Amino acid sequence: MLVAISNTPRDYAWGSPTLIAGLEGRTPTGAPEAEVWFGDHPGSPARVHDGSGMTLDQWLADPPGHVDVPAHLPYLLKLLAAGAPLSIQVHPSKEQAAEGFAREEAAGVPRDAGSRNYKDDNHKPEVIVALSETFTALAGLRDIAATRRLVDALGGGAGVDALRERLSADDAAASLRAAIGWLLGEAAREEIEQIVSAAASTTSDEFAAELALTRALSSAYPADPGIVVALLMNLVELRRGEAVFVPAGVLHAYVAGLGVEIMAASDNVLRGGLTPKHIDVPELLALVDFRPAPAPLLTPSPAGAGAEVFDPRIADFALGHLTAGESTARLDLRGVSLVLGVAGEAHVTGASGAMLTLKPGQAALVTADESPIAVRGDGEVFVAMPGA
Repeated sequence: MLVAISNTPRDYAWGSPTLIAGLEGRTPTGAPEAEVWFGDHPGSPARVHDGSGMTLDQWLADPPGHVDVPAHLPYLLKLLAAGAPLSIQVHPSKEQAAEGFAREEAAGVPRDAGSRNYKDDNHKPEVIVALSETFTALAGLRDIAATRRLVDALGGGAGVDALRERLSADDAAASLRAAIGWLLGEAAREEIEQIVSAAASTTSDEFAAELALTRALSSAYPADPGIVVALLMNLVELRRGEAVFVPAGVLHAYVAGLGVEIMAASDNVLRGGLTPKHIDVPELLALVDFRPAPAPLLTPSPAGAGAEVFDPRIADFALGHLTAGESTARLDLRGVSLVLGVAGEAHVTGASGAMLTLKPGQAALVTADESPIAVRGDGEVFVAMPGA
């Protein structure tokens, strides 16, 4: 079975007013459009276009003809359009999420409370693939030697000297933990402002992009300690079709651009700056992996003519990518899947012969018995499906 689904953009303040509208070929509304959710997550379930009037969570609970589908999808597929930087954040492991959720439930913290850290008991690993020509992100903590060179380039001053001292331990992870804990929990506003001012006025060939981002962030989030946390992170500029995989514990933030995002079905986010929202510093420090490492790029694996799969090797999800061109592209599904058009017109056909045409921004649910799917036409699609 192939059935069309849709949803409306979420108007978070950081959303772009033009990127999603441009993809879909419509006139922008003038409001920020941050994300479109394709899935059954109760925060914004997609609507099913089969005449039932159901949302996808309702449809999965009572599918027509008793078709074999799970009660809930293990993943959530999104279009994400960042017109301004998202908050710096980290997601818990499955074990950390289960423990944190149980702890807050036992304490009676309302699930909609601004101070609530764990909205559910699941982890939230995620992959984002760039759809715009470039997509800018912060992902993971930079090599400590490079970070020390960056801080040295800032010169002196009370804030810079205090930051340099905390980054001086022999153990790189301990240095970064000390620095981020100080920035978010102990540093005075004047110390943060001094570091930001030094970064805004510094020139460096090696760190030109990082310093330019600091200047942009300081305009949007004056004196926010997250501006300095960002200076400790890997700055990544993805080209169209390139991806980042963010597992549990990796500090990250999406800065600008349009992408396709897939994640485990969870809403657990702990923030670490660039936000007016609640920041639980001790809980954040307990979750972050402070070991410096290169940005966690994810390279797709070939999956047949016109097909590839971004596979982080987790049970929750994998993300297929098909471009038909002059020939037919095919992909073996791993279970109930969601297909999202992102360019041209894609004629998607299942094993039964059922067919839907998807234009950019249009999506469909495909049941497992329709595997493999074939894509023809000049279109390009992404396919969310369970992991290995």
